[in-house]
Amino acid sequence: MSATPSLALLLETTTAARSHAPQLIDIDGTVFVQLGLFLVLAFILNQFLWKPYLRVRSERVTRVDGYRKDAARMETDAAERLSRVEARMAEARRVGSGERSRARAEAQAHEQKLVAEAQAAAQRTLHAAAGRLDATVAAERVRLKAGAAEIATQAAARILGRQVTG
Repeated sequence: MSATPSLALLLETTTAARSHAPQLIDIDGTVFVQLGLFLVLAFILNQFLWKPYLRVRSERVTRVDGYRKDAARMETDAAERLSRVEARMAEARRVGSGERSRARAEAQAHEQKLVAEAQAAAQRTLHAAAGRLDATVAAERVRLKAGAAEIATQAAARILGRQVTG
């Protein structure tokens, strides 16, 4: 028994010393009032701030996703159009190349025809001129032969000093 009273005495003497400074947190009924005000404020902010913000944000995300899909579709359409235009351009180049080759061949054939006609005309003119020249040369030879015989007779008459008959 003597141990029990001494333990009680020890417990009585070991109580915490009281401080003269006021405590920082005083838990009383105002905590419930503050908690209620917090919950009311959270509800009001949720209704008028967070829900509209989240709705606007989700609409924005939806619009941006829609714009991205539209942009991807437009890119695909543009790529298809570009490939069609390039195919048409290649076809036009091919047709143009064929037309250019055909026109070049026609021009060369026409040129060859004109050159052949000009050469034929030149040959005819040359043959006609050669014929006239041959006729003129032959006529001049006859005239020169006649003149040469006469000149030879005159020269012989002068050299011999007498009349020569031919």
